[in-house]
Amino acid sequence: MKQSEKTSIEIKPYMLNELAKFYQVSDPTFRSWLKGIADKIGKRHGRYYSVKQVEIIIEELGCPKTLLF
Repeated sequence: MKQSEKTSIEIKPYMLNELAKFYQVSDPTFRSWLKGIADKIGKRHGRYYSVKQVEIIIEELGCPKTLLF
């Protein structure tokens, strides 16, 4: 990927399906990944993961290679 083609992810509240899209996996697969780090993430309030939770998810799973918008 060329330098000009790199995309950045905005750290903001996201729903599970949005995060799964970033990682290019299905919702059930992403949910199973999150089970392994649930103690670090904490409980989701409502539909969205908070900014802090998104930061932890990216820190634990790594930055998605490709972002789909």
